[in-house]
Amino acid sequence: MRLSDLQNKKIININSGKSIGNIMDIEVLDTGKIESLIIEQSKNIFSLNRESEIRLYWTDIVKIGEDVILIQKQ
Repeated sequence: MRLSDLQNKKIININSGKSIGNIMDIEVLDTGKIESLIIEQSKNIFSLNRESEIRLYWTDIVKIGEDVILIQKQ
């Protein structure tokens, strides 16, 4: 699977059912394994949160489907 394949998928938190955002980049370990995904958070005009990106660890991913990536994060 290529990064461009991952970037086209929606990221959904299974605890809240909300869309998290879009994949901007990935962090790869020296071993070649993906450590985390860098996510650009969904923009909300009512949100006062200034953070524009979050780190999603590979261990937070529950399932990668054809159209979505399901994560479990508090």
